[in-house]
Amino acid sequence: MSWTEEAERVRLRAAAMALDGGDKPDSKKDVFADLGSPVSPLRMRATPSSSSSSAGSAKSPALCNAAAVAAGGGARRSHSGELAAESSNPPRRPGHRRSGSVPLIFSGGGSSSSGAGGSGGGGGGSSTASSPLTNALPTGNICSSGRVAAAPRPRPRPDVLGSGTGHYGHGSIMRGGGGAMPAPPDSLQEVTRAGNEWYKKGRYGEALRHYDRALALCPDSAACRGNRAAALAGLGRLAEALRECEEAVRLDPASVRAHGRLASLCLRFGMVEKARRQLTLAGNVNGADPAEWQKLHEVESHLGKCMDARKTGDWKSALREADAAIANGADSSQLLLALRSEALLRLKKLEEADSTMTSLLKLDSTSLSSVSTKQLGMLADSYVHVVQAQVNMAFGRFDVAVAMSEKARLIDPGNAEVGMIVNSMKLVARARAQGNDLFKAGKFAEASIAYSEGLKYEPSNSVLYCNRAACWSNLGRWAKSAEDCNEALKIRPNYTKALLRRAASYEKLERWADCVRDYEVLRKALPSDAVVAESLFHAQVALKTTCGEDVSNMKFGGEVES
Repeated sequence: MSWTEEAERVRLRAAAMALDGGDKPDSKKDVFADLGSPVSPLRMRATPSSSSSSAGSAKSPALCNAAAVAAGGGARRSHSGELAAESSNPPRRPGHRRSGSVPLIFSGGGSSSSGAGGSGGGGGGSSTASSPLTNALPTGNICSSGRVAAAPRPRPRPDVLGSGTGHYGHGSIMRGGGGAMPAPPDSLQEVTRAGNEWYKKGRYGEALRHYDRALALCPDSAACRGNRAAALAGLGRLAEALRECEEAVRLDPASVRAHGRLASLCLRFGMVEKARRQLTLAGNVNGADPAEWQKLHEVESHLGKCMDARKTGDWKSALREADAAIANGADSSQLLLALRSEALLRLKKLEEADSTMTSLLKLDSTSLSSVSTKQLGMLADSYVHVVQAQVNMAFGRFDVAVAMSEKARLIDPGNAEVGMIVNSMKLVARARAQGNDLFKAGKFAEASIAYSEGLKYEPSNSVLYCNRAACWSNLGRWAKSAEDCNEALKIRPNYTKALLRRAASYEKLERWADCVRDYEVLRKALPSDAVVAESLFHAQVALKTTCGEDVSNMKFGGEVES
């Protein structure tokens, strides 16, 4: 650098120091004013910061600008936020230097090259570093005196107990938990998204657990109610699902999805009128699904035809129409299952009737008040209990039958048909109880009369026929016993007790061919029954004897060819 340039720099420095009031020692306030992160570069700040140095000390932008103006030259802003005078010489990179008695100071530059007169030659000073700080500073800043000012350490936060959210369980110790807690991961969106994933996989129980949490976060959300209803329906808890859908519609009357889901559930329960009302509301909002309207019309048509067939006693048609209505969507309708069970009972298909009634009892109970009483002659709830009573009576469950009929009368106390059914059930149960008491007392003739009295009120009761056949057997009237067994087996073809009693009557009547046929059926039904096996063997031997075959060498347990 020429002497003229060095003199110019001395004059600029003197002017700046005059404006600033001279060099001042570093204060702790000035040192920490620019501290950011201990391991990050200094932030670019507009606040003034001064440090005393014999050469190239950093001034505030305002002071540097003033010095430049005083010199009459242009100014430029450096990368560090300072204003430096323009120079034709290229900027020098900082390095190590000596300044009087001050020890060596690392100025923070990336690579260093000494300026003119690295040890105080020339004008007795060295050039100021003007290149930007591009590397990360060590912990603390370097003062002009050569001391490193340590950054203030953050105050330690106290340990707290975890609340059970995030990655910490309830009661877990969280280090430094005194600050702001992060947002818990179980937000409404995250919980709902997790529930949806489980629902897609068919894991409705897990989905319901997440939807319950979502509903707890937002109790007034119609969408949360609808999601919970879908999971409940998947679990078969249809009555609960129906209530959730009703609440969703109440919360958001303009929701097409809520109306549609409620309509679908109503249709499954056979509530045709209620389903139509919901589909109409959905259509008024944004148009209902045409497929749902089609299902509604199909169910309504088949249900009406089933009831018409019941009135005329066309039980085959009633069974066919009930099955069609169930297949078209009303799979959880107690009314349709009761109609189906009654038709099977009248068609002497007792096992299927009882199985259908078992399926009915597994359903969630819900109101059937939407079904017209004129079509059935009684309230729908009452009708379901009446059919239950009839099926139980057909299987000899007399006490249960009476209880079901009493429930029907409580539901529909003013209905004459229900009243007649209740009285008939009670009379049949009473006759059966009297007949049993007389039979135990050995009064077989009186017992047969009691059973006959019960058959007047319930002529299709297989149990009463079988019990009366037992009276005839004990009286030695084998033909009448076989006749009553035939009547019982017409009603219940798989009635094992009646089949045993008829085979014994045939044996007494020496109708060996009929006897062998009955015992062979019993042998298949009761493969482990030794009495049946022995009876079959003796009947086969007797049949061969009547046919003139030699059976002298035959023993029980061997093969007998009929």
